[in-house]
Amino acid sequence: MESKSEKIVLFPGLKKTLEEESLKALQEKRYEEALGKLNQLISYHEHSHEIIIGKLICLMELGKHEEAQDLCEDLLHYKDENYFHYVHIYLTILFQTSQYSLLMEQVEAEFEKNNLPELLHEQFKQLYDMSEKMKLDFIVEESSSIIDELFAAVNQDNHIEQWRVVDQLRNMKAQPVNQVLSLLTNDHVHPVIKTAILAWMKDKHISDEVEIHKFNTSMTVIPFEIPYIKVNEIYKQILLVMRDVEQDNPTLFQLLEQLLYRYVYVIYPFMPSTEDIVDIAAAIKNIGNQYLHIQTTESGVSNAKVQHYMNEIRMCDSLYLSIIED
Repeated sequence: MESKSEKIVLFPGLKKTLEEESLKALQEKRYEEALGKLNQLISYHEHSHEIIIGKLICLMELGKHEEAQDLCEDLLHYKDENYFHYVHIYLTILFQTSQYSLLMEQVEAEFEKNNLPELLHEQFKQLYDMSEKMKLDFIVEESSSIIDELFAAVNQDNHIEQWRVVDQLRNMKAQPVNQVLSLLTNDHVHPVIKTAILAWMKDKHISDEVEIHKFNTSMTVIPFEIPYIKVNEIYKQILLVMRDVEQDNPTLFQLLEQLLYRYVYVIYPFMPSTEDIVDIAAAIKNIGNQYLHIQTTESGVSNAKVQHYMNEIRMCDSLYLSIIED
């Protein structure tokens, strides 16, 4: 009986009735009713362009943007003769739902294919430009309130919150404002946070001189010109001195690398003298051996300079781990 019912629904007369009723409901803005009839047609494998467009209109008018977006993304895979019409609707949905980055990526992909009709090229370019502006405006507006959160965390000496907010601002590619630069000389800001701020400034190509204070020492730097930690020459030289451990004990070497990175991260951009590279490597090795309970015959611990660096590295390790969980 069920199969006969299905055949009756597929009669041309009934199909035409459903199409006419859905169109009338659409014209009279009875979108819920229209959507029900269109879904009935689709359930019997009627997928004409008009039916699909009608469904997309209903979904958008009913505020079901996520469903409309999913349908568009499915349609784009077919790349049929209506492809560009669906792309246009897709971009419109992305714009209406403030998904500016995704919209810009889609437009860039269409431009790269180099087969976009001229009329659509101009329309897509306008959508792209508007999205770029809206995205920048959104970042500026959003970052302004987030920067307020950062200063509230500084006033409360909440170092974990300071880290979270700086990390958020860096990830959203916000521009560091002059207020933020002042944090580099603020003693209430954790040294780990200052390194994160400096890295954020480097990301944003800040080429003005800024002053930074850490551990009762100050210096002036140009963030853009400072190398990232792992390409810093002194960092690389210390790591090189410890390379002999890697083959014999990879687990120990991994720990030594972590200790070095955390140490340099906390003190950055201040770096020890090249004359102390061997002593720092010895200090890190001693700490690593102690952490892993490895017996060693090295007498390096009796060296005053090595002992000094062991104390400093342990302190920096503690400061790093108080903010960042590896």
